[in-house]
Amino acid sequence: MSCIALGQTAQLLGAAKVGDSLVVGGFLAARSLKRRTPILHVNTVEFVEGTQDGFQTEKQVCG
Repeated sequence: MSCIALGQTAQLLGAAKVGDSLVVGGFLAARSLKRRTPILHVNTVEFVEGTQDGFQTEKQVCG
């Protein structure tokens, strides 16, 4: 999906590497009055760390 970000949000997205896990928030709007394809306007960016497939993993040691 196409997205657009401005300012500090754009800088954060620019720092992301291929393969990084991100959670972005924003809103969908039409690209223009003539082109009705949706585009995501990104307001927030969060880098996801320490998760695998979206679930927090934790080792438990019994003993």
